[in-house]
Amino acid sequence: MNKRPCVILVADSNMAATFRGYFNRDGWNLSLGCAPFEINTDVGADLLVDEGGNDPGVYTKGHELLRPYQNSHHCALVVLDCEWEGSPGKIAIVERITARLVASGWSENAVKVIAIDPELENWLWQDKPQVADALRYKEDKPLRQHLADSGWWPLGIAKPPRPKEAAEWVMKQTRQPRSSAIYQKLAEHISIKGCTDAAFVEMHEAFLAWFPLEVSP
Repeated sequence: MNKRPCVILVADSNMAATFRGYFNRDGWNLSLGCAPFEINTDVGADLLVDEGGNDPGVYTKGHELLRPYQNSHHCALVVLDCEWEGSPGKIAIVERITARLVASGWSENAVKVIAIDPELENWLWQDKPQVADALRYKEDKPLRQHLADSGWWPLGIAKPPRPKEAAEWVMKQTRQPRSSAIYQKLAEHISIKGCTDAAFVEMHEAFLAWFPLEVSP
């Protein structure tokens, strides 16, 4: 049986939508400099969501959820937030899930655990007009300045200190519910090269290692 390239386990539907938007981009791999690989973003194919839709579920049983995919996929990526009640912190999260994946039968070189500190929204915040468009912000004052003036994103720092709460505050201002569709739209349009979050860089490096771009002699 020919194995699929990669299975991705995420903690909730917003993360799934983010990856769906990311992989739906034309030439998405070119932004990362890795070789293209086939990924089916239908939930249950190459993209899995914890049935409970939460980070603790991925932390405690991620290895069990991915065990059936050892024979069908070459690599496994696990993505969850660092901030949740009872979280042991980034280092402990990565070490424990990785150890359990390896103990369950995965090769250590074939798994990567990405713990986003503090949470997913850190990947989506950029000082770009596409972010304002996705959040339906239409005021005369630029969104970045509006967030600075309101204390959500002080000038001079790369990301809002509370990225999730900042996003929810803007959506409340624009009178739209928080939904997976917003996350997918953001992921479809933000600058991949402009994402400097440490966890995103770690994922980038994993894709480069697993799917290196072939250089013509």
